[in-house]
Amino acid sequence: MAQDVLIVGGGIAGVMAAYNLNKLGENVTIVDKGDLSDNTSFGNAGLLSAWEKPPLSHPGVIGDTLKLMVQGKSPLIINPTLDLNVYKWLLKFVASSSRSRLKKSLILFEKYGDLNLREYLNIIKKENADFDLHQDGVYLVFTNKQNYLTKLTQAKDTQKYEVLSYEEARDNMGFVKDNIEGVINLKRNVRLDPKCVMESMYEILRKRGVKFILNEEIVDWELENGKIKKAVGKNQSYKSDTFILASGIDTKLASKVGTNLMLTPAKGYNITFQMDESIKPKQCVMFGDLFIICTPRKNDVRLTSKLELATKDKEVMQKRIRSIVNTLKNYTIDFEMKNPSTWAGFRPLTPNDMPLIGRDENYKNLVYAMGYGWLGMTFGGALGRIIADLIHRDLDNKQSDDIMLFSGFYQGCL
Repeated sequence: MAQDVLIVGGGIAGVMAAYNLNKLGENVTIVDKGDLSDNTSFGNAGLLSAWEKPPLSHPGVIGDTLKLMVQGKSPLIINPTLDLNVYKWLLKFVASSSRSRLKKSLILFEKYGDLNLREYLNIIKKENADFDLHQDGVYLVFTNKQNYLTKLTQAKDTQKYEVLSYEEARDNMGFVKDNIEGVINLKRNVRLDPKCVMESMYEILRKRGVKFILNEEIVDWELENGKIKKAVGKNQSYKSDTFILASGIDTKLASKVGTNLMLTPAKGYNITFQMDESIKPKQCVMFGDLFIICTPRKNDVRLTSKLELATKDKEVMQKRIRSIVNTLKNYTIDFEMKNPSTWAGFRPLTPNDMPLIGRDENYKNLVYAMGYGWLGMTFGGALGRIIADLIHRDLDNKQSDDIMLFSGFYQGCL
């Protein structure tokens, strides 16, 4: 018998869970406080970066970040705050920046990155969806010689890496100058257009009968006998058998049932613009030392950078945008940004990039799809499948190998 599932949040976490649950025959409703025109998932860089690329918390990240801070080029900004949760998160982040944690993360990233890519390719084929997906790798560009030499020692497998001279990479890098230290193509990484993904998925879900309740904010739960009976919205209450919390940075509903999620809002920025086709990159270019990602798309280019902690300001701070552009221009030829648009949004980061997925410890009909951070597109499809399987088969967390392997609840985020 089909069960009713109500999903709080219509970003990539919510839509991919909805798609997989709908395929399994469940009755799915998505409730979102906005109109689904521009949530955080739309602001993603569009890079599926699960292969040969470390998580944010990795050995050396602290020292590298401090050096960039001194140079005024740091992608990380930590604002002064009295919020103790920010400092707890930072301590966990530092503790996660170990070689043993890195080894585990790289294995898990590859496993679930592969599953995620298969999910996307299946959706594209079966649903005739347009994700603007390209399996052409990402050019990892180095501006620091020591970082380049270190990566070279790891780039031995020619199935995964392609070490390129500037001359070999120049045509695909477009506007990048020759004052860089080196280029390595991470051959297995993939790019897509987040807007295409989200708009395609909304259309697919509507055609498949998934219900949407928009401009409605869920503010509380109605509890009964150790279960959630209803989600309480500002307009009305909604009864369901199972509830999925996929609300991004908003953890208030988890707190309502006594669960404190180890994640922090990290404000990211992007600039999307058109440029002369003759100098437009043909592949994704990642300035690894600078944490700036340049993603070419059908009609434009997107620059994504910065992680700003301990802020609730939703405004696009133009000094952050100028910092991204000025840092980048040290390594590019002069070019014009035509019709630029700027964006800022909050990514729900866990200290070690492990997502918070699985059932609540006390209220078993509440399932979390939280903490996807900057990897929402990279793992969203895989995590949606895992969550749907957990619910459809009525499993406990410990009965799901995937939850035990990949959930931050069991991988150091408590």
